Amino acid sequence: MSLGYVRPARPEDAAEIARIQLATWRVAYRRLLPRDVLDSLDEASLAERWDASVRRPPGDTHRVLVAVEQAEQSYLVGFAASGPADAEALAPNEPAEALGADVVAVTDLLVEPRWGRRGHGSRLLAASVDLWRESGFDRAVAWVFEGDQASRKFLTTAGWEPDGAGRALDVDDMLVPQLRLHVAVPTEPPRAG
Repeated sequence: MSLGYVRPARPEDAAEIARIQLATWRVAYRRLLPRDVLDSLDEASLAERWDASVRRPPGDTHRVLVAVEQAEQSYLVGFAASGPADAEALAPNEPAEALGADVVAVTDLLVEPRWGRRGHGSRLLAASVDLWRESGFDRAVAWVFEGDQASRKFLTTAGWEPDGAGRALDVDDMLVPQLRLHVAVPTEPPRAG
């Protein structure tokens, strides 16, 4: 475990969040997504989207958190974004009411690979769960690429499991299968050992 902490994202973090997203996708998804798609992603437009997400979230329960590594300097090393489950959280042909108002959707949970396995992902997830509990969410869902073994292992080790839903994203005429994982949001924080 490293020294680090999680805090709410600030507007000045947007460019670094975009850089982390691109760096992580280009490493973690290089065998899952077409190279030209990964190469064509624009860091500036991603930063604009993250800036908008932080400055003007769609609602009070939409959150963007960042993980910070503490050393001689502090570095942003990962981030998590979540909000109430919406149409993007649904499986194809799943009715809109399938995921109720008590369900939160994780849209992103990424730690830059060079900072992996240092506890940052666990801290991001734990801080997110605390916020979900405070907001009254009972269950969380997240879509993961079937081929993304690292994310699947991370989440299943934390108690998440497939809920039976699947979909395939059409990425530049290539279908990339995903499965949806879910977990109950604990009603109380874990007790300190």
